[in-house]
Amino acid sequence: MNKLILLSILLLLSASVQAERIKDIAEVAGLRTNQLVGYGLVTGLDKSGDKTKFTGQAIRNMMGKLGMVLPPIDPKAKNVALVSVQAELPAFAKHGQKIDVTVSSMGDAKSLRGGTLIMSPLRGADGNVYAVAQGNLVVNGLSASGLDGSNITVNNPLVGRIPSGATVERIVPTSFDQSTDLVFNLFSADFTTAIRVAEAINKTLGADTARAIDATAVSVRSPVDINQRVGFASVVENVEVSPDDAPAKVIINSRTGTVVINSKVRVQPAAVSHGSLTVTISENLQVSQPNAFSQGTTAVVPQSEVSVSEGNNHMFVFNPGISLDEIVKAVNGVGAAPSDLAAILEALKAAGALRAELIVI
Repeated sequence: MNKLILLSILLLLSASVQAERIKDIAEVAGLRTNQLVGYGLVTGLDKSGDKTKFTGQAIRNMMGKLGMVLPPIDPKAKNVALVSVQAELPAFAKHGQKIDVTVSSMGDAKSLRGGTLIMSPLRGADGNVYAVAQGNLVVNGLSASGLDGSNITVNNPLVGRIPSGATVERIVPTSFDQSTDLVFNLFSADFTTAIRVAEAINKTLGADTARAIDATAVSVRSPVDINQRVGFASVVENVEVSPDDAPAKVIINSRTGTVVINSKVRVQPAAVSHGSLTVTISENLQVSQPNAFSQGTTAVVPQSEVSVSEGNNHMFVFNPGISLDEIVKAVNGVGAAPSDLAAILEALKAAGALRAELIVI
């Protein structure tokens, strides 16, 4: 008997609601990461570099900045690859701090394994240089090929990382020490959770300390002195609050057959019949032989046989307000597959009997 492969949110199945710290469900507004990007050259490759002409141009440009003039001909260096370099600059990053970088090929290189990134400036959206990257690449991918054209590739050898490979050169200003209030933005917008966050802060730090601005933002009155504000923010982010349950939602992955249902899903009274119809078509070839002395020709005539078979239908009856546990038991009781459950839920949604948001990915 086939068992239903069902992934459900276990925390929502429990009767008690777990308290969360504010730092786990929200973040201080304005304290964001900034994306940095640049390009550079990876050298030291074992004949697995680029063959494109723009890589040779990049080599001449780099050598020109270092005081060496190369001839205008294409150097065709097989141990060099042109790459893009990406990094994220965290909030409060200071001069000289190290950040990780990701390096990916921009040309037709076969592998970046064993390469070294030459000093590359990383720029922000405003065009300013905020960090400089350089170092040896760590590449998890592997690629190998034989003389007969056969090859094997494990993971992706054209993308690598340099842990702590970039040095911060410019500080991004934040509004942490400039605004009069601290605003905490929830990761998931919810009016009930926002109200609970404000009430928990007021209960800990005093009335009228916090107020919910909308479904996402909670404003908290904070000290003006920056030294006191740091300690105040530490106290606020460790206040525990019980977030509201997520809205009723069903997610169906049509590619893998995975179905996710949370505990708030309910259905109205409905009856669903679900079965399978199988159509089988077989082709048989028959040889048609002419009679003797008829001057006819031998012919091959196809003969098709079509058969239709219908499996046992499963009838599901759902009572008003049936819960997730009852749905799972009903479908598992007849040995249905995840695709069967997906079809049933889609039918209930179409009939207006499913009290949940249905998402198919």
